[in-house]
Amino acid sequence: MFKRRAIKKYGNQLLPKLQKRYGQQTFYSASQVRATVYQCNFNPTYLPLGYLLFLESCTLSEIITTEFPELCMLKYKQDIRGYLDDRKYYGYLKLLNI
Repeated sequence: MFKRRAIKKYGNQLLPKLQKRYGQQTFYSASQVRATVYQCNFNPTYLPLGYLLFLESCTLSEIITTEFPELCMLKYKQDIRGYLDDRKYYGYLKLLNI
């Protein structure tokens, strides 16, 4: 249940929080996403999801390699997609180009 709630929060609230804090942008920086996750009480376990949603792809690979070296991004994307498909939930996560 907590996983579903955490992912839904990322899907429903992260983009509006980023826009409120930093203005409308196509992409946000890793520090902006990280600060918003920690300061707005998002579950930091899913920080890679926040990065996946709002970082440019070249920045994403750099940050994931540095902060989460054990994480296989392809597998992570597949896991998130499978979870969303099972629960028929997307919210802002439909923007996720998996």
